[in-house]
Amino acid sequence: MARDTATGGVLEQMVLPALKLGGYTFALQVDVGARPGHGRHVVDAVVQKGEERLLLSVKWQQTGGTAEQKVPFEVICLAETIRSGGYAKAYLVLGGEGWKLRQYYTSGALSEHLKGASRVEIVTLEGFIARANQGRL
Repeated sequence: MARDTATGGVLEQMVLPALKLGGYTFALQVDVGARPGHGRHVVDAVVQKGEERLLLSVKWQQTGGTAEQKVPFEVICLAETIRSGGYAKAYLVLGGEGWKLRQYYTSGALSEHLKGASRVEIVTLEGFIARANQGRL
């Protein structure tokens, strides 16, 4: 089961039902390793449909805080996991209204600064739910 946090609640109440509706299966809180400088990186879910496996990380920012500063490092970790093999793509989902850099992150501009980040897509919670519901990840 997901962590007992706002992120965990969003994952369980919104994201997981959308994935089910879209025909995806998933495993929660998966240690995928590949964290630069460390051996452990846990993603919120590994999502699968057919043979394609995707990484999913959900970040919740209700008010200003440090989650925003963690986004680039999370992208680096996800990109490294993809590079290591076995995953087609990763989604970093930003939920909540406390993001000052939300537009910047979801525009794709961050990938210009991070080598290998082109297969990590940063999306809003609403955008992810819409795509997952329709099976279009």
